[in-house]
Amino acid sequence: MKTDVVIIGGGPSGLLLSQLLNRAGVETVVLERSPRERVLSRIRAGVLEAGTVEMLQKAGAGERMLREGHPHEGCIFSDGDLMVRIDFGALTGKTVMVYGQTEVTADLYAAQDAMGATILHEVAEVAIRDADSDAPFVEFTHDGARKRIDCAYVAGCDGFHGVSRRTIPESVRREYERVYPFGWLGLLSRTPPAHDELIYANSANGFALASMRNPMLSRYYVQVPLSDRVEDWSDDRFWERLKSCLPGEVAETLVTGPSIEKSIAPLRSFVSEPLRWGRLFLVGDAAHIVPPTGAKGLNLAVSDVFYLHQALIDAVRHGETAGIDSYSERALRRIWKAMRFSWSMTMMVHRFDGEDSFAAEMRRATLLHLSQSETARRDLAENYIGLPF
Repeated sequence: MKTDVVIIGGGPSGLLLSQLLNRAGVETVVLERSPRERVLSRIRAGVLEAGTVEMLQKAGAGERMLREGHPHEGCIFSDGDLMVRIDFGALTGKTVMVYGQTEVTADLYAAQDAMGATILHEVAEVAIRDADSDAPFVEFTHDGARKRIDCAYVAGCDGFHGVSRRTIPESVRREYERVYPFGWLGLLSRTPPAHDELIYANSANGFALASMRNPMLSRYYVQVPLSDRVEDWSDDRFWERLKSCLPGEVAETLVTGPSIEKSIAPLRSFVSEPLRWGRLFLVGDAAHIVPPTGAKGLNLAVSDVFYLHQALIDAVRHGETAGIDSYSERALRRIWKAMRFSWSMTMMVHRFDGEDSFAAEMRRATLLHLSQSETARRDLAENYIGLPF
């Protein structure tokens, strides 16, 4: 086989990159290790930055999002009964969109199918060869046979555990990591949301987040030790903990119900540099992981795609390499800004084991400052809705 760009990974970043490249006349082949049904069953975040919304529209995959998504003009931070609203519209003139990552992925698959793009599922033993040469190729096993694709470029969109980052020699890679000593236990339920906007709740019992997917599908999270298992948490125990973390007026009206999904996500900050080695480029979770606190995971992957897709179009269609030469540097500038925001949000709303009473007072002082300073609220809002690409 032969193509312009091999994209390893059929999640939203790989599909979006393929969609944008194919619309510009650049051929791709997407290699995904999981069946499509499994990719579409993954429960992930659902807050889209303004720039992500624009990118999905540019890709021709935003029609259903605009029809069924829920624009949010603000979010709420709380500590006990103190509630502070961050008004995105008033502070930045922009909004975010609440629309599940699963739905984004489904829309991108539909768009790819409509244009006849090549996506191979259940691919195994992927190996990227000669990425540091002018003639890279990718070998893999599919349908019981060993196969090869020759290409001009390779985009690694295969996540933290994928092969792409590990293909870059250790002598070239620089990795930065912060592992947090807790996780988020998430519960999905067919119940009306606790509030019409997201609530980030700090409390004596730790952090909680009240979120939603639609008017009858809610997503909630509570902070748990990394040693906890999903089996340790009955629905009743989860609801009790969530209510203890939310402001009283919200907890009193919370509608509970049976969970339809529960999972625990560990929290970490991770960056691998550079994002380019020869003709291999890293995108999304293959290069960086952020805590979910600032809702940056998918959005940061989309910003990588923003920088990379035009660079590859220029290189393949016009032989211009300035874009691919500067991709890593440009993308990393925005990545580190998002890292800073996600880290600061995580520190602001979580309790840490063994902390002293001073730490709790600092969190409350930070919230009081937000309540009294428009400048502080604007800074948070600008980062939350997404910094410019």
